[in-house]
Formats: sequence, structure tokens, C-alpha cells
Amino acid sequence: MGNSVLQGGGFHHVAIRVYDFEATVSFYTEVLGFTIRHQWGEADGRGIMLDTGDGNYLEVFAGGKEGPKPEGAFLHLALRTEDVDGVTERARAAGAEVTVEPKNIDINGIPVRLSFFKGPDGELIELFQSTGDNKL
Repeated sequence: MGNSVLQGGGFHHVAIRVYDFEATVSFYTEVLGFTIRHQWGEADGRGIMLDTGDGNYLEVFAGGKEGPKPEGAFLHLALRTEDVDGVTERARAAGAEVTVEPKNIDINGIPVRLSFFKGPDGELIELFQSTGDNKL
């Protein structure tokens, strides 16, 4: 089946920025059973991808502010695609503000192509495509 626009589709990950990185990772791994897939950085620059169990991920970033957050800790949602460039242009043509143009990056040795744009209510959406043999 799949999504003909995204050419695959589905959620790749949801990202959160947290104040207590260690407690968050412990909660999601020990309490909810997520597994650590990839991690990078140090101190407030740390990040980690936790596999929820079905190939979808929770991406956790350190460096969040202490205290209550009216909208929670969510940063963005990432959609899996095989056509970052084409879908980015489709979003732009529909009036979306592209905040990060399509680009290739390396996440801890795994090559990916991604872009970011804003949805209709300002929500941040990432398009995410694994481009190498080692998939994330």
C-alpha cells in the first residue's frame, strides 16, 4: 500500500527536547521498553534515537529548559519518504514555509537526506530519507 506522495511514508520519528536527558532515556527504555539505536554528542548537544519497537523512533535532545512547558517538549514530527526534494517542493507550492532546504547529513555514520517546513498551524515537519546501506 503506502503513501503515493511520500513514496513510502509513515512516521519516522517524533523529536523532543528535554531538561533531564538521563531520566528521559531511562523512562523510555526501562519503563516503556524502547531500545537505543543511535546516540551522538555530549552535554546539552546530546541526542539519541530510541526505537519504539516497530522501526519508528523517538528522538531525544538534551538542552531543554527546566520547569513546566505549556505545549510539552515536542520539537517536530518526521515523516519517512523516498523523495525529500519532490515532497519539499510540493509543500512549498502549497504555501508552506521551508525552514531547512533539502540537504544531506551524516547522523553518527548513517547518511540521510532531510528538509524541514512548517505546517498550516506552525508545526514543524521534517522529511527524512535514509540514503545509505546502513538505514535509520
